[in-house]
This record gives sequence, structure tokens and C-alpha cells, in this order.
Amino acid sequence: MSNLAMSHLIEEIRLGKRKNLAGMDFSGADLSEIDFSGANLAGANLSGANLAKSSLRANLRGADLTGANLQSVDGRNADLRGAILLEVQAKRISLAGSFLSGAILSHLILSDVDLRGADLRGANLVKTILRQADLSYTNLSGADLSEADLEEANLQGSLLKGANLQNSNLLCANLAQVMLQGAILDGTILEGTGIRK
Repeated sequence: MSNLAMSHLIEEIRLGKRKNLAGMDFSGADLSEIDFSGANLAGANLSGANLAKSSLRANLRGADLTGANLQSVDGRNADLRGAILLEVQAKRISLAGSFLSGAILSHLILSDVDLRGADLRGANLVKTILRQADLSYTNLSGADLSEADLEEANLQGSLLKGANLQNSNLLCANLAQVMLQGAILDGTILEGTGIRK
């Protein structure tokens, strides 16, 4: 797509005239401060795109967001199942109630993220930094959190059944009412949580 055609398309999106954007290539595009609420971005290529301050309350199932700028994004209740979120910039992002099962979020810094009530079943969170993040009442069943940093994170009421927490840091995390059946806790730091291996 030419630069002119892309500019025209983005203007139509800003005006709310285009909602079906499935499979489109927006790699490297400036999509900041756009309201994508209700849009279909399933399978879209958003790698390297600037989505800062946008509303991503949309269908992003299987989308590639590698290297995207997600600063101050509102992604509440977004469908991000199977999405790739490697190397994203994600300060002050809300993903409360979002669907992230099978998503790849490894090696990220998500300390400022709101993931309350999110569905993260089977998600890849290897080596992800989630210090002081709000993960209360999330479903992390079967998720891979090996070597993740969850120091002082709020995991109250979360499901961690069968989750891999090997060598992860849960120092002083809130694990009240957490379900850990079948979770792998080898090498996990649990001091200050009230949980014993």
C-alpha cells in the first residue's frame, strides 16, 4: 500500500468509517490516539506500530504487535488470543478483562499493567517483569511464568492451576485465595506470601 493510500485509510479509521481491518499490514504506522473500539484487527500486522494512547478494545486475535508502542493503551476486554506481544513498550496499559489465552508476552516489562480478571490461560510469560502488577482474579491456568518477576504483584483470587512458576520471583506477592493445584514451584521465591512449598 502506498503512503498516500495508508494515510487515507488511517484518516478513515480515525473518523470511525473503517472497522473491518482483519489481516491488514499496519507495520510501522502511526496509529496513536485512535479509537479502535469494536474494530476487527484479527491477524493484523501491527509490528512496530505506534498505538500510544489508543483504545484497543477490539478483536486482535492472532495479531502481531511485536515492537509496538502500547504506552497508555486502553485494551480492556480486548480479544488478544494468540497475539504476539514481544518487545512492546507497555507502560500504563490496561488489559483488564482481556482475553490473552495462548498469547506470547515473554521478556516484557509490564510493571504498570492492569490485568484484573484477564484470561491468560496457556499464555507465555517467561521472564516477564510484572512487579506490583494487578493480576487479581486472572486465569493463569497452564501459563508459563518461569523466571517471571512478580514481586509485590497482586494475584488475589487468581487461578494458577498447572502454571509453570519455576524460578519465578513472588516475593511479598498477594496470593490470598490463589489456586495453585499442580503448579510447578521449583526454585520459586515465596517469602512474604504466606505460602509454603
